[in-house]
Amino acid sequence: MVLDYFALGLLFFVAIVLFYGIIALHDIPYEIAKHRNHPHQDAIHVAGWVSLFTLHVIWPFLWIWATVYREDRGWGFGQRLQRDEQSLAALHDEVATLRSRLETLLQEKGH
Repeated sequence: MVLDYFALGLLFFVAIVLFYGIIALHDIPYEIAKHRNHPHQDAIHVAGWVSLFTLHVIWPFLWIWATVYREDRGWGFGQRLQRDEQSLAALHDEVATLRSRLETLLQEKGH
């Protein structure tokens, strides 16, 4: 009789731990977003709850969404674009310099 109550209590304990464990697991992307001061942290939190009802299909995407953003560099796309523009400007300057040198050389040869 005592073992029956112990087994029933253990069953309830395991069920409660699993229930709260799943909830805590689905809050991991939100906690990451909150730690990184993500601008969409509320949306990530809501989407985490929605992922419970979609059989966890979108949960890996929430993890990615939360970890891509960093407060110091944002999404990381702007700095690369700025570096590309600087490289392109340097290439334009170099091409202009080479053209002027070529014109100078052609004028010296008399063409």
